[in-house]
Amino acid sequence: MKPFDYQRADDADSAIATVSGDPEARYIGGGTNLVDHMKLGITEPGKLVDITRLPYDSVEALPGGGVRIGATVRNSDLAASHVIRQRYPVLAQALLAGASGQLRNLATTGGNLLQRTRCSYFQDTSTPCNKREPGTGCSALEGWNRYHAVLGASEHCVATNPSDMAVALAALDATVLVRGQEGQRRIPVTELHRLPGDEPERETVLEHGELITAVELPAPSESSRSTYRKVRDRASYAFALVSVAAVVEVSEGAISHARIALGGLAHKPWRATAAEEALRGAPATEETFRNAAEAELAEARALRDNAFKIPMTRNTLSAVLRELTRQEGA
Repeated sequence: MKPFDYQRADDADSAIATVSGDPEARYIGGGTNLVDHMKLGITEPGKLVDITRLPYDSVEALPGGGVRIGATVRNSDLAASHVIRQRYPVLAQALLAGASGQLRNLATTGGNLLQRTRCSYFQDTSTPCNKREPGTGCSALEGWNRYHAVLGASEHCVATNPSDMAVALAALDATVLVRGQEGQRRIPVTELHRLPGDEPERETVLEHGELITAVELPAPSESSRSTYRKVRDRASYAFALVSVAAVVEVSEGAISHARIALGGLAHKPWRATAAEEALRGAPATEETFRNAAEAELAEARALRDNAFKIPMTRNTLSAVLRELTRQEGA
């Protein structure tokens, strides 16, 4: 591992100034992703700025019924929060579906949003990877690609985003609060991550030195129901082959509102807008669910090893919608 400098940030402004002024500097929170990459030689920061003592470690109620989640709130604490479990069950479930108990005790909200792909070629420095070394090629295109993207990929990269939490936040219409040298800005979480295009090394829209300070959730509707379902190779500590986060409202047997996000399928959490449109105002029937899934997957393109993801997504989304629209006591 390359030697590096370490300093603990006393305040956000000095942390931002330090990282913004040094292209080799990086923020570190729980370090559950960054430290692994340093050990593998994927990234070699010259300086780490520890932000864990900054005042971003609380879950606060907002006027109007929403919630602000600090960027350094640990995943385990967020999943255990009474307000999150009661009002945003899809988020609590997604958090508990990720990693292991030990990692959730360290991982932070901001760090989870910024974790990088688990593509085996990205993590193997002996293989070509456009994300790790732009212009060298994408080994997964013709290699082992069972876990890779079927939506939004490009000839330069077919990696998938590994976060469970971010998929739930996409379905909840969350907003990410970011501070930089130019001040604060608010980014819809659905716009935080990028599709690979011809720059797969750029995973988010953040500029170097910008710091995530919080995530805000809008107030939930009293009539909405939500859930997170993850399909994986083993029961725990495995990344999603397919995941579905959904928030649904039903009125008189019809779906009045639906927000859906998919994981394991793309370079970013995939907001299923075509499925949402197909569901809006339609009866809560199996045919409607299947039609919505087909609409979303119309542009899906499988690789050699991952064609199973398309029917798996169709079936998982239908099962989630069936669960959320089932009448109480039925």
